[in-house]
Amino acid sequence: MKLIKTLKHNNTIFGLLLSSILLVSCNGYLDVDTDTDNPTIAPLNYLLTSTQVSLGKTTGFQDYSGDVLQVYTHQMTVKEEQDQYGTKVNNVTVQNDWDNLYLTLTDIQSLIQQSSESGDLIYLGIAQLEKAYLMSVAVDLWGDVPYTDATLLKGGIVAPKFDNQIDIYKSVLTLIETAKTNLKTNTGLEPGADDLFYGGDTDKWIRFANTFKLKLYNQMRLSSEFDQTGFNALIAENNFFTSIDDDFQFQHTANSSPSDERNPLFLESYNSSQFTTYMSPWFYEIMMGMNPNIHNGNKDPRINYYFFNQLKAGQFPPDLGDTATGNPKADYWDASTGFFSIRFGSQGPWSSFSTENSNTYPGIFPCGGRYDDGEGAVIDVKSGTGIAPHRILTYDEFLYIQAELIQAGKLTGNAATKLQQAITASFAKVDQVVENSKTTQTDIPVLSGSSKATTFINKIMTEFTNGDNTKKLEIIMTQKWVATFGDPMDQYTDYRRTGFPILANPNSTSKEYQLDNGDDFPIDDSETVLKNPYQLSLYWPLSELNLNKNAPAQKNPATYKIFWDN
Repeated sequence: MKLIKTLKHNNTIFGLLLSSILLVSCNGYLDVDTDTDNPTIAPLNYLLTSTQVSLGKTTGFQDYSGDVLQVYTHQMTVKEEQDQYGTKVNNVTVQNDWDNLYLTLTDIQSLIQQSSESGDLIYLGIAQLEKAYLMSVAVDLWGDVPYTDATLLKGGIVAPKFDNQIDIYKSVLTLIETAKTNLKTNTGLEPGADDLFYGGDTDKWIRFANTFKLKLYNQMRLSSEFDQTGFNALIAENNFFTSIDDDFQFQHTANSSPSDERNPLFLESYNSSQFTTYMSPWFYEIMMGMNPNIHNGNKDPRINYYFFNQLKAGQFPPDLGDTATGNPKADYWDASTGFFSIRFGSQGPWSSFSTENSNTYPGIFPCGGRYDDGEGAVIDVKSGTGIAPHRILTYDEFLYIQAELIQAGKLTGNAATKLQQAITASFAKVDQVVENSKTTQTDIPVLSGSSKATTFINKIMTEFTNGDNTKKLEIIMTQKWVATFGDPMDQYTDYRRTGFPILANPNSTSKEYQLDNGDDFPIDDSETVLKNPYQLSLYWPLSELNLNKNAPAQKNPATYKIFWDN
């Protein structure tokens, strides 16, 4: 299955390899090129755009580790090795993320060097923030990784040492401040359309820098490395995201040629020749208010934006369903809505069959798919646009971070008020994504301010008020998990830091799934199993260990923690 996926999406890998070949080839060619009428190095604007396109792919779907993290955060399920936390040492998507990250880092280092030499400090500051972001992701996924030696191939270093993860984080925090200093100078060339994130707006870049740094401090809050003095200075500066317009996200378009610019999750689902990504029933039940322990009885109005059901409510599953006996032959099917999927760790008799005309798809919000109007439809690539951003760090996430910090006693304020602001902002984000999706669907209702949204939020706040401190933190993290659906990197980090949200556990002695269709074929929780422990970090790619003599011995990802994981 993974080989098929790799071959199917090898255009991205080919592009990366081609870029590497061109860089190496150009380096050799430029050594003898003395034609002053032609540039011998890539212009800053080209370099910037190239690095941002690659940065936008980091931890994404298709060829990158989003395929793993979506399962580890229980928002999607698959039939592949990442089910039951079984990602192997030679996993292709993890390898590709590693390769993409370090190829991008090499280009960023070129941008840093050239802009520093030319005195174009805005470009320099942006490049430094890109480097800081990528290295924080590398640590959050793998722990110790190459850093100081990572871009010194020209200097003869072919086997970069692995730096200590704590040292890298400290360097990242310092680099953020250096970048802010450079951005504030407004010196040199000013980026425009070549800056795919903020169009050269240095004020937004500085607000991102501070919000990103707050995110890192929040991740470190339980660690002995937490810098209270630096944290206090950042809070005193008080220059963070102010609205949804500050969101740090990579915009996807509807273009499919010459390169496909649609949201990768859309391509994974709507443009796939073989269905491999399923919506998590655990996630669905929490949003439906079925889970007895969190948001019980409080149906989330974002459901129709998050999931598209090919089946209408009450429609019998057509792929395997036996109408004579009434057996739907479904691993998970909610007849009341048409939601159809497979469970995490399922060993049920129907989990491995093809059910292309029954499966529920990701909806319009996470990937630019289709809004569920309740009418059902057999889905294909024309059912959506693929226009939905890769939400890397957004205003609503910032508010959730503040709510967590307040609840943890690290920040002054009212956690309930901040949580309500965060949920409200997350509803506004759904509306924004829908508005920008260029969907042909009409009459998609606006969420913000609707009676359903108001009722839902009020019930959440009542639940929050009535909870103890542990339950309050669980509610904050669960709502953040729901809001960031489709972008699982920070969800993976949040779960490892806090233990929330509670994830499906096939080994639980209590009932795992709550759905009861009232038919003669109830869900059997004993059909789900868990054979592997949770991976607290990802394997270092096998190719790196085999080729790099300075690489450490392979880790056990079930015991190797990132330093902030307490």
